[in-house]
Amino acid sequence: MKTNYEIRYAAHPEDAKNYDTKRIRRDFLIEKVFAADEVNMVYSMYDRMVVGGAMPVGEVLKLEAIDPLKAPYFLTRREMGIFNVGGKGIVKVGGESFELDYKEALYLGSGDREVTFESVDAAKPAKFYFNSTTADRSYPDKKV
Repeated sequence: MKTNYEIRYAAHPEDAKNYDTKRIRRDFLIEKVFAADEVNMVYSMYDRMVVGGAMPVGEVLKLEAIDPLKAPYFLTRREMGIFNVGGKGIVKVGGESFELDYKEALYLGSGDREVTFESVDAAKPAKFYFNSTTADRSYPDKKV
C-alpha cells in the first residue's frame, strides 16, 4: 500500500487572473486521484480541505493521518464524505463495516478511529473518492 499527498496553497483572486493555462492546471487540477493499491490526496490551504481517492485492488488500504494533520488518526479532528465511483467496496471504520455499491456514499464524523478501504471484487475494484474538512464536533456515521 502507498499513501501519496501534496500540499497546495491558496491563490489570491487578483493573482489568478494572470495565470496561464499551465499554471491553472498546476495549481487547481488534481490529475492523479485513482491508482491501484494507493491512497492519493491533496491537502489544500482553502479551508484545509483534503480531496483524494483510494482504489483497493489487491490489498486493503488504510487511511493514514498525513503530516499536515498533526493527529494520530485521519479523522481525529476531521469529518469526511466518501463516494464510491467504481465496483462494490467496503469501508471499515472503527468496529463498523459499510458496504458501498456504485454511486453510494458514506458520511464519517470525527473521532479517533482507523478507516480502511477494500474491494469486493479485484476485477471490478471500488474507487472511493473523498472530501474531508475540519470538524468542531462529531456526528454519527451515515450511509447515503
